[in-house]
Amino acid sequence: MINDQLLNPSGIVVVGGSDDIQKPGGKVLKNLIDGRFSGSLYVVNPKAEAVQGVKTFQQVEQLPQVDCAILAIAAKYCPAAVEVLARQKGTRAFIILSAGFSEENAEGAALEKQIVDVVNEVGGALIGPNCIGVLTTHYQGVFTTPIPELDAHGVDLISGSGATALFIMDTGMQKGVKFSSVFSVGNSAQLGVEEVLEYLDESFDPEKSSRVKLLYVESIAKPAKLLKHASSLIRKGCRIAAIKSGGSAAGSRAASSHTGALASPDIAVEALFRKAGIVRCHGRDELATVAGIFMYPALKGKNMAVVTHAGGPAVMLTDALSNGGMEVPHLEGPKAEELLAKLFNGSSVGNPIDFLATGTAEHLGFILDACDKDFDKIDGIAVIFGNPGLFPVFDVYDMLDRKMREVHKPIFPIFPSYTIVKEEIADFVNKGRVYFPDEVIFGNALVKVCSTPQPQPEKPELPAVDEARIRKVINGAENGYLTPVQIHELLDAAGIARAKEGVADTEDRIVSLANEIGYPLVMKVVGPVHKSDVGGVVLNVSDEETVRKEFRRMMQIKDTYAVMLAQQLKGTEVFIGAKREDKFGHMVLCGLGGIFIEVLKDVKAGLAPVSCHEALDMIKGLKSYKIIQGVRGQEPVNEIKFAEAVARVSVLVKVAPEIFEMDLNPLLGNKENVVAVDARIRIEK
Repeated sequence: MINDQLLNPSGIVVVGGSDDIQKPGGKVLKNLIDGRFSGSLYVVNPKAEAVQGVKTFQQVEQLPQVDCAILAIAAKYCPAAVEVLARQKGTRAFIILSAGFSEENAEGAALEKQIVDVVNEVGGALIGPNCIGVLTTHYQGVFTTPIPELDAHGVDLISGSGATALFIMDTGMQKGVKFSSVFSVGNSAQLGVEEVLEYLDESFDPEKSSRVKLLYVESIAKPAKLLKHASSLIRKGCRIAAIKSGGSAAGSRAASSHTGALASPDIAVEALFRKAGIVRCHGRDELATVAGIFMYPALKGKNMAVVTHAGGPAVMLTDALSNGGMEVPHLEGPKAEELLAKLFNGSSVGNPIDFLATGTAEHLGFILDACDKDFDKIDGIAVIFGNPGLFPVFDVYDMLDRKMREVHKPIFPIFPSYTIVKEEIADFVNKGRVYFPDEVIFGNALVKVCSTPQPQPEKPELPAVDEARIRKVINGAENGYLTPVQIHELLDAAGIARAKEGVADTEDRIVSLANEIGYPLVMKVVGPVHKSDVGGVVLNVSDEETVRKEFRRMMQIKDTYAVMLAQQLKGTEVFIGAKREDKFGHMVLCGLGGIFIEVLKDVKAGLAPVSCHEALDMIKGLKSYKIIQGVRGQEPVNEIKFAEAVARVSVLVKVAPEIFEMDLNPLLGNKENVVAVDARIRIEK
């Protein structure tokens, strides 16, 4: 567990410290010295009396008591050093930079386990091994450069990759982003991304703690812990963005159901992040840009003013915002005319507001004041100002800095020039400001921030189901696909509307069922997995003669042992599915049904349990949502009933975690109801 000795140690020893600053042990020592670590600093090096001006000890046994140890020695020597430090020197924080552990081979994994066992026994904290170290406002315990400016209200960065942490810092520093802490967890032998996030949540102080967290993860070992603490931090007023790499389609296994094929592990990650309220990014520049946006006040709406002295970048930013669902509303009327009169001839204020390459700092001030006070429908302002090479722009950036303090609406500065305004940008950043060098990257990032939902409630309201009835079916079922009778019982117990139907394996019984249900009917084979592919589905059955004829034909189809009859309903085909994903629990998916799943692959996923409210957000997030609303005279789908059915499926799989995959495809939706007409459920106990 993270402790004070790791965060703010009174003393640090670098085991393996040296004069060679091109090696980790030498560089981390130099960084500690350059960072003016205020505590006691020790070095263990058997070959020197002093290293970088610090007196050395030849063995760890000679050390005094010390809070924190940074190890930069070969993996095989680490367990013995940790043993002495933990049991004799009172060391309770360990940062192991060395590689050669579980990431390499079984022998390395055994060494790693020895270390973890000792650290756990003494109640210590271990970062690594195989990492770049730790940065806090108290010490620079990393072996890399550059070191970012450290500020208690900067960004907390947690990364599973040391190199990526370095590159994220570098990218953020270029934009003026400051950092509060950096944890490079490496192999996560004891403390991983989830544990560090847990600490940041449980120790959060609204007056002192950073409110911006960035994560880089390559695998999520504990999704429930990540969800719990990320959503908790966001509810406390924090903002979190994350990269989860390794989610390409190549990593998705083949599966027999539509849900299995669509519900890749990466979709589970996407669902987790949305449920927690985490902004998902896919690259370092995007992550650093989102971090910069997080450093400004949150937008209260989606209406932006684009202020520029260069038309092209303004058009590209407007496209990025508009394509992402944000608005760049047209500005007109007396106040717009009043503003236009203050600018040079040729300027325009319709939005984008273009005050020309010759526009001055005073003009920018007029525009920002008008956007703040005169145009109520503006929620935020993006200012694009480079340098056309006509004159220095210190006064423009000074005006921007002043107005960012005075104006009540968020102002986002975009500086597309660099070489010619390097000094002006440096001066702006030195004032504590963050800027954005590319208007399109900024626009796309702002869209992501604004479209990421707030965390779902920790205890959502869920539909009631008959749990005892569900468990009775599951307890009596074998692994594999459930029979139609079992499926019907589960759907009824979960309160999911289904078409009237029945199953028969004799001709007389199928005719009797047809008369009970009523025409028109759908007939389907029972047995084959993909019914349509084998000619096992017939629609619009309207008389007894057709029932008899199709029954005899269907019973000849391979693997068929019975035939199902169902009332034929009208409506738009929609889909609900569920799949159990290792560590994440169940994903619940929804979208258009029938063949549209295979063609469009337009689905939204949520992690069970899913409330009706969350399900409704999933439905509205579909690219095909307009079809569900009803287009060109088509009857709409009852969204409330659709969302309730999604929520009921999510409760069903929580009550019955043995359900491995489940397809309701299709359900037929109209303005009155959403009814399941076909279902498959596979059990894996």
